[in-house]
Amino acid sequence: MKIHEKHNLKSYNTFGLPVLANYFGAPGSLDEIKEQLEWADKQKREVKILGGGSNVLITRDLPYFIMHPTFSKVEVVDENETHVWVDVDGGLNWHKFVLHCLENGWYGIENLSLIPGNVGAAPIQNIGAYGVEVKELIDTVFYLELESGVTRSVKNKDCDFGYRDSIFKRDLKGKILIYKVRFRLIKKVQVETSYGAIQSELEKMGIASPTPKDVSAAVIAIRQSKLPDPKELGNSGSFFKNPVVDVNTAEELKSKFPNLPNYPNPNGVKLAAGWLIEQAGLKGKRFGNCGVHDKQALVLVNYGQATGTEIWSMAQEVIKKVQDQFGISLEPEVNIW
Repeated sequence: MKIHEKHNLKSYNTFGLPVLANYFGAPGSLDEIKEQLEWADKQKREVKILGGGSNVLITRDLPYFIMHPTFSKVEVVDENETHVWVDVDGGLNWHKFVLHCLENGWYGIENLSLIPGNVGAAPIQNIGAYGVEVKELIDTVFYLELESGVTRSVKNKDCDFGYRDSIFKRDLKGKILIYKVRFRLIKKVQVETSYGAIQSELEKMGIASPTPKDVSAAVIAIRQSKLPDPKELGNSGSFFKNPVVDVNTAEELKSKFPNLPNYPNPNGVKLAAGWLIEQAGLKGKRFGNCGVHDKQALVLVNYGQATGTEIWSMAQEVIKKVQDQFGISLEPEVNIW
């Protein structure tokens, strides 16, 4: 068991912030996780889990024991004529998993191509894109309680999934490590192309009858055209949640701002945070070493030398400007450490 001291986390967070972790471990199995948790307990060190580092803004050196799981196995556990059930280790890169599914003829997940992060984080956020949410594909989530070391599992219906939300983000936040997720995927080809720019991208590609691989390629092309590569420009993807307001508030806003994009859903009306930020005059605006991306206002970027504190200060300025102009309070989608 190897524990690193004063470990630089620059390559473990997609903002590329060179913060230090007092202690750092990269367990390669469930047994190693338990060993490292025992060590942290004896040392009286608080444990935090850092997966792909794409959903966190680190504003300081961290006094914790940072655990970065690296195990990444994929195993078929059951199948029938129409579906396959697959167990996937939490340490596997999400996009690698999507590509693995496509190569094996397991479908339903292709609209979630190129979302950053690891499999273990997917249920926490209930990641979603282009008309698909991961809750539609999850069968069971397996997790370990950090305090007791006990492993448990929870079925989809008990995960309390919502828009970018779940029980893991609320009741269980900071208390568990998701070490495995069981997915129920489709064996029969069917595609979802009605959302966003997928259809027009497929037309641009000259594809009239798309396969799931074609849909994945279209999603990748759209995301790459809008979102900067974290390897080239530090960012965490969408920094803010799209706000959900009640119907009356939405109607009031639409009367003032007729072009306001709005999407009715069971909880009210979802608004486009990127549009609100852009209308507040912040798209492409630079704040010293960081800024609001010039192609997608939902994305905050590190131009190379920014600190986490600078980025968080900019985020708060964005929140204030949108609040002042629209009366809407934006919430960060990323975790602030």
